[in-house]
Amino acid sequence: MSVIPERDLESVDVGDLGLWEEGPPHELFSRLRREAPVHWSPLDEHPEEGGFWSLTRAADIRAASLDHETFSSELGGVLVLDDFGIPLEAQRQQMISMDPPRHDRIKMLFQRGFIPRRIAEHTDRIRSIVNRKLDAVAERGECDLVNDVAGPVVSRVIGSFLGTPEEDDRRHMEDTNMTLGFGDDDLRPSEEALAEMLSRSWDETMEIIAERRERPGDDLISVLVHAEVEGERLNETEIYMGVGLLGAAGNDSTRAVFTSGMRALMEQPDQMRLLLDDPSLIPGAVEELARMFPAFAHFRRTATRDVDFRGETIGEGDKVLLWYVSGNRDEEVYSDPQRLDVSRKPDHQAFGAGGRHFCLGAALARLELRLLLTETLRRFPDMEIAGEPTVARSMFVNQLKTLPVRFTPGPVQAAA
Repeated sequence: MSVIPERDLESVDVGDLGLWEEGPPHELFSRLRREAPVHWSPLDEHPEEGGFWSLTRAADIRAASLDHETFSSELGGVLVLDDFGIPLEAQRQQMISMDPPRHDRIKMLFQRGFIPRRIAEHTDRIRSIVNRKLDAVAERGECDLVNDVAGPVVSRVIGSFLGTPEEDDRRHMEDTNMTLGFGDDDLRPSEEALAEMLSRSWDETMEIIAERRERPGDDLISVLVHAEVEGERLNETEIYMGVGLLGAAGNDSTRAVFTSGMRALMEQPDQMRLLLDDPSLIPGAVEELARMFPAFAHFRRTATRDVDFRGETIGEGDKVLLWYVSGNRDEEVYSDPQRLDVSRKPDHQAFGAGGRHFCLGAALARLELRLLLTETLRRFPDMEIAGEPTVARSMFVNQLKTLPVRFTPGPVQAAA
């Protein structure tokens, strides 16, 4: 847990990446919830971007999430930076960076592929993917849980929904890391590398779109290519950005929650033992792990007007960050919120805090997490940390880059 800066909160910049070297600064957020639940940071690392307000209490995050007329997703996008390598105008072609009514029309198209009944139909296929990736490390007795198991599993799952080939999975995962991992030189080595990747992915997506126009399948890209919104088809940029959103969310979210959750379980063997002794606790444990380790630390809104919020005046055009990593540990909502309790079954804000932008893929993420936990614990109950994990240096993606583990080698099982 990061150390609380020993200085007045008015001088604290939550955007200082030095506070995020070991992950979210939870002690700082605890202090902000108590003393300054609506807090201004200058964002000194990006002075050209201006500062931002932080909302850190769960109730305030939910209130802002439900009020799109005051707190817009479209005016400035949903990340702290207006331009994080993708210009704002391009970001606005994604539904996550839209306001109603356009957001609602676009989201209806995507929802066809993510209704719970349709997700449930993929249970056996996802379980097979999980076990196939576990098979690849089973006989070794050691692996990097991030890059050898979790990453390949979630990349193949979202790739199967999109209809992209398995040989592209690893590259798509790396592309996602580069897009969202600004601030971490391992994830985004340079702006030139990002530009080259975006150009390549655009060309590849245009080829796929042309192919799906001629030969549609039952995948999500085909749905987007042939869908109509009030009699109009999506344009190529909207399809490209939509595919990018699904790929990014599909790659980052489940991988982050699972690996951070497994690290916590291995560090707290009493909680691991509860799940090993009673696997029926796993669905509830998924919610607890998502509460404690949400994949994305925040999303942003932009104030459309001056608004008074807990005694602070948020000005028109100001950036407002909704800190899920803080709201999910709010003492007003949870008893002993910093403690992992796999029997808790909490409500949480890991998939959003309500309103129109609640995560489209929540049902899929929950299914993947349940199957990853179930199969990993079943096959490798003595799994333990085998080296120092590395954490992404980011105030947005809340994830591990590596998690070395060891376990008693086991047999290949996917075929069975």
